[in-house]
Amino acid sequence: MQQLVFATGNLNKLREAQEIITNHKILSLKDINCFEEIPETHATIKDNAKEKALYLWNKYKRNCFSDDTGLEVEALGGEPGVYSARYAGEGKNSEDNMNKLLKNLEGIENRKARFYTVVALVLNGKVHCFEGIVNGVITKEKHGKNGFGYDPVFMPEGYDKTLAEISAEEKNKISHRGAALRKMGQFLLQFQ
Repeated sequence: MQQLVFATGNLNKLREAQEIITNHKILSLKDINCFEEIPETHATIKDNAKEKALYLWNKYKRNCFSDDTGLEVEALGGEPGVYSARYAGEGKNSEDNMNKLLKNLEGIENRKARFYTVVALVLNGKVHCFEGIVNGVITKEKHGKNGFGYDPVFMPEGYDKTLAEISAEEKNKISHRGAALRKMGQFLLQFQ
């Protein structure tokens, strides 16, 4: 089975990718002894995803992929967007990020939002990008214990539960990252 390194230190994302991409062995950064902070210096989600994957390729010469995701809230002009992970500061604390978001939306009726993900795959030095989007709304308070990040405050369209209230299996079927990873998985079929 061919190997791909996922440029993430987030074990939840790693598990999600391993559940979706079953035709390749998905390795963690730890598996290749990569312990440094991978840069994210761009102003767009797509450029950050590409930067992380190319960083790994250039340093380790391993086929790899990375993702970058942003939560884009309509009433906040697309915030937090590319800064979603560090919305409340460099500590990248999910509780603080959600609290800041809920505070910024106090008294605002329009709660439309979307998760936008780009997965950048580097195969033999060539970059391929795959996008995933899930639309929904920001709830007025946190619900659920599953998931991670903003999942407890994001209710996808057609659901009466947040992403943190549904099973991981169901989330993978509808999530932004799941959609992008499935597109990547389809693309990888031609290389088996």
